Amino acid sequence: MKTLLKSAVLAIALSLALGAIAQEKQIDLKLSSWVPPKHPLNPSIQAWADDIKKESKGTISSTLFTSEQLGKAFDHYDMARDGIADFSYVNPGYTPGRFPVLAGGELPFLFANGKSGSAALDAWYRQYAEKEMKDVHFCLAFVHDPGTFHGKKKITVPGDVKGLKIRPANGTIGHLVTALGGNNVQGSAAEARDMLERGVADSLTFPWGSVILFGIDKVVKFHMDAPLYATNFVWVMNKTKYEAMSVAQKKVIDGHCTTEWAEKLAAPWADFEAGGRDKLRADPAHEVYKLTPAQLAAWAKASEPLQAQWAEGVKKGGGNPEAIMSSLKQTIVKYKANF
Repeated sequence: MKTLLKSAVLAIALSLALGAIAQEKQIDLKLSSWVPPKHPLNPSIQAWADDIKKESKGTISSTLFTSEQLGKAFDHYDMARDGIADFSYVNPGYTPGRFPVLAGGELPFLFANGKSGSAALDAWYRQYAEKEMKDVHFCLAFVHDPGTFHGKKKITVPGDVKGLKIRPANGTIGHLVTALGGNNVQGSAAEARDMLERGVADSLTFPWGSVILFGIDKVVKFHMDAPLYATNFVWVMNKTKYEAMSVAQKKVIDGHCTTEWAEKLAAPWADFEAGGRDKLRADPAHEVYKLTPAQLAAWAKASEPLQAQWAEGVKKGGGNPEAIMSSLKQTIVKYKANF
């Protein structure tokens, strides 16, 4: 009798659980990535979305839109805010001054790589994201493998930038170009090759593998082999879409918006960028050159004013730049991602 009663109770519990799953509202997400379909970030995003579908028992499905199908690269934060996309891949450096705390991660010579570097950036920024990105639901942050100068002319010392037209990866590098007497010309990654072909730009800052992916290797020859900078990115969600989810569905999303997922998302891209350096080194049409210790020291010295400039922006927003930068550097060391 007890066995029959126990079986009946289990059957009822199972029935209720299956009923709860069946009653979950179906959620269809629009994911926006402005890079082209062949970019290594897109398979990572798709794998992330597929895992969410699995963990949610199929109640959360996604469609990935690439190549600026839903909007321009510069607009992706606002697209998530306004619900044009449910999740957006954002380069905060495309809108200088808007996210002053996160811009600290753009300062030169901080990150050695894009894998543990992504974990470090995400772990650090979580304490500031809710305030600085209050218009959206923050999911995770990451960096690409360090980028550098690629151009039609060889750049070895800061003085070589004077007079050149350079497309910077973000606002921080743009300030460096201007401070060194260069002309800062704006354009998204997708527009970069065209800018070089038309003579709008002489050089640009870019990660290695993407130079080949975007066809930039067809119009540049010289490549500085130094981890000058790493661009920060965020993956953010529309708040209304998140709030419309059930408790169980929110738990699934939260479980995929973690430091572990930040590194997992960025790792294949980091490998891709590092592989690009090897390909360009092996190509006789290209010159990949290392800096001497003296040249590297000159770049570090030239970059120092950027930290003071960043600190002023943080102060205007009510932040403590010394504490924020100390926290960032400690976290980078903790994750063994320091240059």
